Amino acid sequence: MNSIKKSFNLEGKVAIITGSSKGIGKAIAQGLAEHGAKVVISSRSQEAVDEVAAEFNKAGLEAVGIACHIGKEDQRKNLIEKTITHYGGIDILVNNAAINPIYGPIEDAEEGVFDKIMDINVKAPWMLSNLALPSMKERKGGSIINIASVEALHPGAGLGLYSTSKAALLMLTKNQAKEWGQYGIRANVLCPGLIKTKFSAALWQNEKVLQKIEKTLPSARMGMPNEMAGIVCLLASDAGAYMTGSVYNADGGYLIAG
Repeated sequence: MNSIKKSFNLEGKVAIITGSSKGIGKAIAQGLAEHGAKVVISSRSQEAVDEVAAEFNKAGLEAVGIACHIGKEDQRKNLIEKTITHYGGIDILVNNAAINPIYGPIEDAEEGVFDKIMDINVKAPWMLSNLALPSMKERKGGSIINIASVEALHPGAGLGLYSTSKAALLMLTKNQAKEWGQYGIRANVLCPGLIKTKFSAALWQNEKVLQKIEKTLPSARMGMPNEMAGIVCLLASDAGAYMTGSVYNADGGYLIAG
């Protein structure tokens, strides 16, 4: 009898998680490492990633910090090359880093802001995945997990360009799954709802806004970063071997709230 529990084991797997020095990215990295993966902590600051890697190492987890500004081509290449040099290859890529520099009506945004959002939220995950592809092919498989948002599926208020970029990420993922399935590579999307991170602070630090949101949610509360880790561990492991090209929400019921 094949062990279902063992199918969650990630020992021998190498995972890169962008934007993993804090918030959802850090929680995902911890979950993958606790399941046995060797994790690459990455964000723009080498100091920040070294700090997290040291914290993980102290807890008996395998981790290394490699700084990368995902909007810069040379740094994207460096992240992939250094990972392969250090750990021998790539099995799991979690495209988590994203930006939302604007809050307000779509007609008020400047063209440069649009370009910046698309560069970081769509182009960078596309390019990083392309760079990881040869190693995944060589290793006869891999798992790409793109972190989007419920905003990709349901327009909120004041987040129009961010929503648009995340919706584009959904379709990119489906194409990755369709085109790369022949290499044993799976691609899926996680859409978190309102999670308590620095990234979403503008929403949850406003008591009135938070109460309004929480009243409408079936879960009646916002989510925590560590609540995003479990589904990523599933999608990264053999337990999720038949899951590809799909969109998974972890939103406390936001999308069914009336």
